[in-house]
Amino acid sequence: MRKQSHENMILLKKKVPNKVVDLQYAVTVYCFKAFLFTVYCFKAFLFVVLLNLWTHHSKAQTKELHIEKLQLTNTAAVKTQKKFKLKTIAFYNLENLFDTIDQPDTFDQDRTPKGKDRWTQKKFNHKISQLAWVIKRLGNPMGTTQKGPDILGVCEIENQSVLEILLRHELLRKENYQIIHKDAPDKRGIDVALVYKPTSFIVDSFNSHSLYLYDRLQRRKFTRDQLVVMGYLDGEPLWIIVNHWPSRSGGTQRSSPFRIKAALLNLRIIDSIRGISPQAKIISMGDFNDGPTDPSFKKILQTIPLSKGNKTAGDSSYHKLINPMESLFKKGIGSLAYRDQWSLFDQFYLSENWFKDPENNYTFKKVAVFNHPRLITKTGRYKGYPFRSYSAGQYQGGFSDHFPVQLFIAKEIQ
Repeated sequence: MRKQSHENMILLKKKVPNKVVDLQYAVTVYCFKAFLFTVYCFKAFLFVVLLNLWTHHSKAQTKELHIEKLQLTNTAAVKTQKKFKLKTIAFYNLENLFDTIDQPDTFDQDRTPKGKDRWTQKKFNHKISQLAWVIKRLGNPMGTTQKGPDILGVCEIENQSVLEILLRHELLRKENYQIIHKDAPDKRGIDVALVYKPTSFIVDSFNSHSLYLYDRLQRRKFTRDQLVVMGYLDGEPLWIIVNHWPSRSGGTQRSSPFRIKAALLNLRIIDSIRGISPQAKIISMGDFNDGPTDPSFKKILQTIPLSKGNKTAGDSSYHKLINPMESLFKKGIGSLAYRDQWSLFDQFYLSENWFKDPENNYTFKKVAVFNHPRLITKTGRYKGYPFRSYSAGQYQGGFSDHFPVQLFIAKEIQ
């Protein structure tokens, strides 16, 4: 009995410490879990705080970016709000625009009903329609809008009457074009003229300068005059010279001296204009029968090609003459073709202040040759050439043996 009681005591002693250990372990585990929970809660709290701070900062950044974007957008809007007024000046060789009447004092017999070309009223009317279609589209580079040019120089017209008929065509009638023309002593009876919209250009004065040429026997060779027109383009003074220089008939070298003399006459005209107005803005345009790099341009007029230097603002000599067509010529672009070679006889050259005018006036933008697909021969030996009225003596019903050329000028609207 005593022995059993002693064993129970020993067993009790053994069990009590184990329970204490288990209790201590449970308390420790509980405390550790509580500590972990506290740590997790603190982390969660810290995460929430940091998240709030980050969200606030992000919103602030987004707001700043939005403000910056609005500012940039507003700045861009200010830039895009700039408006420019564009004007188009064009030149077109109309290729023997003759009526059907035989004039006794000129060599126009070929362009009569009984002449070599069998030039009838029907053919004349068709040519008028063809030319009107082109002129109506010369207001932009590729004729995507039917807006005629503000100013148009023409050559190879027999008289003012044929030009009036052209401008009365239904495609051009609404433009209310006006004409500056003077009969010249050319043996074929072909003249130059200036056509303009009175809403764009107001003519102040004009004059016609005769070019005196003589052959080897000192006989007068009658050719086209050089027409000089002074007027105001939206109030801005402008001088225009319309040219049709002597042809290359008889050979390029043999006829070159005649075009040298034509260039000298151009130079005298420009000098006289500058004597009246030293900073005159001048445009000389026409069918020069010489290219941009021929001696008449390089040695006599001393034209220089368009470059970045020409376009920079600032004080400079206004006496330089810039030929923006030269860059087109060097790219192989031409206004007429002969023996599978392109030439650029139809040109504009300008006084330098068209590129460096410090005032907010019209300035040069670009030049172009209007070689619309409809103006190009589609088949045959002369495929790719300008689609002309006659080719190799056969009537084709086209437009002209020359493509028109365009000059675009613009100024900012305040």
